[in-house]
Amino acid sequence: MDVFSFFEKFPTELSVIEYFIGVRYPDGVTCPHCGAVKYKIYREPKYPKIFNCKNCFNTFSIFKDTIFEKSDTDLRKWFYAIHLMLNSKKGISGYQLQREIKVTYKTAWRMLKKIREAMSNEDLELFREISEIDETYVGGKPRKQSKKDDDNDKPQGGLRGRGTNKTPVIGIVNRALNKVVAKVATMNEEGKKLSGKQLIAFIKETVEAESTIYSDEFTGYSQVSKNGYNHERVDHSKEYAVGSIHTNSIESFWSVLKRGIIGIYHHVSTKYLQLYVNEFAFRWNNRESKDMFGLVAKQSIIP
Repeated sequence: MDVFSFFEKFPTELSVIEYFIGVRYPDGVTCPHCGAVKYKIYREPKYPKIFNCKNCFNTFSIFKDTIFEKSDTDLRKWFYAIHLMLNSKKGISGYQLQREIKVTYKTAWRMLKKIREAMSNEDLELFREISEIDETYVGGKPRKQSKKDDDNDKPQGGLRGRGTNKTPVIGIVNRALNKVVAKVATMNEEGKKLSGKQLIAFIKETVEAESTIYSDEFTGYSQVSKNGYNHERVDHSKEYAVGSIHTNSIESFWSVLKRGIIGIYHHVSTKYLQLYVNEFAFRWNNRESKDMFGLVAKQSIIP
């Protein structure tokens, strides 16, 4: 949706409310207190987002249990913020949003955080068939590069993460679905490297048993085949691919993620890194969707 289509679709605050009613209640407004529908529900004339129930005599807002709840910011500004985030491949900063919709930086930052929470509310099925797994390291000070190590900030072999204060992120791309799942990991107790146990646990959460997994030569993947998966490797010190065995798709996702963090956000704290990762994963997973905006609107409802 381009900017002209956006303002044609949402010319007023009421148009936003009517749109969200259709998203949340496609079969008609339902009372969240007693479940009453249709003629037992009536709208407050002066407050279009407020409904009353004749059955239980309760009042409720259509935005209850959503990212918009208890917000005094205009709903059109909320929707325009979503539009900007979806149309920006590498995201939008809090300061940029502050200038675009004329709110305080604190409000802009909170809005972006809430929208990322909606993007995180994505339910993906277990991956099957062929998936690619890889890890990357985000943030922290750049470590010293060696001649043997030119693989996107990753030390070789079993030394990954050693001598750096970057945060590890594990990711899996499924080729059949063309979807990605990425998770911020933690260093081991000594803070030296990402453990194989974390990688196996993430794989089990994401990929169905007996599926095929492609990875690089990192020793942390040595137990993958012993946990019920078909495992193939490509040695990046020698080649980037062996026929169809490669990790190019997940590495492509890392490229977009890192360029966004470096170029737009500049710095992301470990505390909120997962939300940023989820933001990039959502755009990646739904880049071919014809109604990405509608997906975020649906996911803005907190389960």
